[in-house]
Amino acid sequence: MKLFLLFRIGCDHYALDAAEIAEVLPLTALKQIPGAPGWVAGLMVRHGKPVPVIDIAALATGTPVVPRTSSRTVLVHYRGQDGGGPNDGSEAAPRLLGLRLEFATETLRCDEQSFVDGGIDPGTARYLGPVRHDTRGLVQWITVSALLPDDVRALLFPEDAGGVHA
Repeated sequence: MKLFLLFRIGCDHYALDAAEIAEVLPLTALKQIPGAPGWVAGLMVRHGKPVPVIDIAALATGTPVVPRTSSRTVLVHYRGQDGGGPNDGSEAAPRLLGLRLEFATETLRCDEQSFVDGGIDPGTARYLGPVRHDTRGLVQWITVSALLPDDVRALLFPEDAGGVHA
């Protein structure tokens, strides 16, 4: 059995594997990142370190998360599609990535095998994983490692792309 954090984008339900979650926070003030896509919400500091934050609703639909009591900033362990480490061949620890989510107040404990392939090619939304049907309707698993396209990953984590860390 796996534990998932549930959230919504519009009327649709999504799930994050709780093992990928480092911390759940209320919405926090962010510094904007000029030149970043509109769904990159900004930058926050957590435990003395900068953490980029993306707005999942804006990424998926172009409409940002609505600030409400059920909206959260969820810090996840982001590894990227290739493991997330620097390009020196070493295994690096995952980076923190913040996700702005709406209606992130419920959890689901279920067998991960209850999620099945939806049968639709997600195209550029490669973070959309398998689906599960329950009393809420369809719940889709979000794949954290696939959230960032390569160009945005290089912008937010330049040291992972071989860039210089100032």
